[in-house]
Amino acid sequence: MIQSFADWLVYGIFGLDANTPLGIAVNFFFYDTIKIVLLLFVISFVMGIINAYFPIERLRQYLATHKLYGLDYFLAALFGGITPFCSCSSVPLFIGFVKGGIPLGVTLTFLIASPLVSEVAIAMFLGSFGVRATLIYVVSGTVLSMIAGYVLGKMKLEAYLSDWVKTAQQQSNAQSEQWEAEHTSFIKRIPTIARESWGIVRGVLLYIIIGIGIGAAMHGYIPEGFFESMLNAKHWWGVPLAVILAVPMYANPASVVPIVEVFVAKGIPLGTAIAFMMAVIGLSIPEATMLKKVMTWRLIGIFFGVVTLLIIISGYLFNLVL
Repeated sequence: MIQSFADWLVYGIFGLDANTPLGIAVNFFFYDTIKIVLLLFVISFVMGIINAYFPIERLRQYLATHKLYGLDYFLAALFGGITPFCSCSSVPLFIGFVKGGIPLGVTLTFLIASPLVSEVAIAMFLGSFGVRATLIYVVSGTVLSMIAGYVLGKMKLEAYLSDWVKTAQQQSNAQSEQWEAEHTSFIKRIPTIARESWGIVRGVLLYIIIGIGIGAAMHGYIPEGFFESMLNAKHWWGVPLAVILAVPMYANPASVVPIVEVFVAKGIPLGTAIAFMMAVIGLSIPEATMLKKVMTWRLIGIFFGVVTLLIIISGYLFNLVL
């Protein structure tokens, strides 16, 4: 429905040509903006209901005080793998987790795994590159997400969350305690939860528009064949270059896997092509822009730096074993 509306608005009302960079970019902008705003509201609303009835503080305390020997990170990566989101679409759920007080390392594991190990990417990868390459990709993506989340969690970066999200956490906990004390019914809680959810949407709307605008411009205007020409040679710097070139991009797995297939057909090593794909769907400038509402630039830089380093290492390992 959202895609049909975007097509009608851009190609029908605005009269833009679907085969031009401008038409593609504007269509992408409206489609993704509407999708992410609706997704953010729905997830915020659901998380508000969960926070109102589920003892989220107890869960936070349990995760913070019990040794689960990596099970919490594995479950976060598994949950990320079964949610069909791109990097920007994962941000609303990440905001809900952070607002609920779930440990930062666990939530970052989800944020990395959700776009990286999706069922869409797995299905397309299986059809394009076979069982062995797909298994290596899935296992490495899961392990990479867990390692990155664990490392970031051990760095105690909660102080670098934004003041906005810290205030939201405090208000959410205070509201839940008040409802529990007054035994407020579910029906009477809904208007407050809806207002808080819309408040979250309003708070990040500008960042969503800026981020998706950047992604739309790249989606429509990056020339075909640009990356093949840059990554053609099999040099040691091919993997880091692929990752650096990919980070500004913004796309979902369904649109990246065919590009990877073209890369490999043109002689680019499979490991380098996979590293490019991981960086495109796991990291992006639009994602960083949206995360700015939740994180300080310092935390965003640390997050991107750790994940980028691990993707580069994975690319070299892929080239050795594939």
